[in-house]
Amino acid sequence: MGTLNPDLGASYGVDDFGEFVQAALPGLLRYGHALTGNPHDAADLVQTVLEKLGSRWTRVVRNTGDPLAYARRAMANTHISRWRRTRRENLVADLPDIAAAATRDRFDNEPLWQALRALPKRQRAVIVLRYYDGLSEAEIAAALGVSAGTVKSQASKAMASLRTRLRATEEGRC
Repeated sequence: MGTLNPDLGASYGVDDFGEFVQAALPGLLRYGHALTGNPHDAADLVQTVLEKLGSRWTRVVRNTGDPLAYARRAMANTHISRWRRTRRENLVADLPDIAAAATRDRFDNEPLWQALRALPKRQRAVIVLRYYDGLSEAEIAAALGVSAGTVKSQASKAMASLRTRLRATEEGRC
């Protein structure tokens, strides 16, 4: 499942960016949602990465041969960079007069979603790519720019953490 279309494989021409976006967009949005935790930030992340990818399309196709893996890796890197920049506390002089209305994600109260959201960024990316997108360890390693051993260790740590959190959630319900 590492390629978009089995007939095309990972080979795209210079003029195929629109076709690539049309085929890859649903999967990239799902991946972005899993990375960011909400659909709005996911859409922003995908748009940012596709803008950069579109301006470099010829080079990406020529040098990588797999623009989907490139896009996923760019999404992970962009998300981590954005998170590092914005995780600092923003202090304000005055409190707002009206509280902002929070929109609720329908998965907020799902134990698996909460446990997945609690994972470190790299572990979450590995789990999403492996079990949601169905990529192999080699494809995940290529997409994230890490070794296959790192993918294995991150997946193992993530699965252990998910099991522990979900077991604790189950015990809390009984």
